[in-house]
Amino acid sequence: MKFLFPKSIFFFSIIWLTTACNNPVDKNIPADSSTAKTNPTPAVSQPIDTNFHDGDIIFQTSNSGQSLAIQLATHSKYSHCGLLFKDEGRWYVYEAVQPVKRTVLQEWINRGDDHYYAVERLKNADSLLTEDVIMKMRKSATAKLGKNYDLAFDWSDDRIYCSELVWKAYHDATGLEIGALKKLGDFDLTNPIVKKKLNDRYGKNIPLDEPMISPGNIFDSELLVKVRG
Repeated sequence: MKFLFPKSIFFFSIIWLTTACNNPVDKNIPADSSTAKTNPTPAVSQPIDTNFHDGDIIFQTSNSGQSLAIQLATHSKYSHCGLLFKDEGRWYVYEAVQPVKRTVLQEWINRGDDHYYAVERLKNADSLLTEDVIMKMRKSATAKLGKNYDLAFDWSDDRIYCSELVWKAYHDATGLEIGALKKLGDFDLTNPIVKKKLNDRYGKNIPLDEPMISPGNIFDSELLVKVRG
């Protein structure tokens, strides 16, 4: 492993894990502000598209405490993603939160900013995503259920973050790279909000050479086509 996760950072991360996927942020926050909302997005029930396939990738702007920093660093409005699978007649999102789990689709939608979501699918999925490939993809994602969320964005499998779960599931099942891996230092780390988050996570030991994948990188992949959004 390239980056050793210090005990102090791990202790800090455990504190953040309880809020990382539930604290809403204001998408209209100015670039030099760290003010955040405190009221969660109310749950709603709305019609869900049914034109999904197993292995589709779903994206949203999450209301997590790190969402704005991710958007600023990656220049994408999407800060969270997961894999869609239909289990026993019901759609679930396999996602890396704390812990990695599968979430009923409607619940997942309700957590997102304005309940908006987008869905993309592998090009030529009908021929490439065979039953065997989908089984391998599901196996890859299922093997990571229960793991802790990775606030350090390390590329090992010890802990997992959302886009890492998706990328590795596709790579394990198909050998394809859905989105180009980038080093942490290749993202835009200049905004004060991003700098503060990096300092909170790593202190002075920022792993700038750590390979990473972001929801935005996956969304922009030329291997995917839009299904919704």
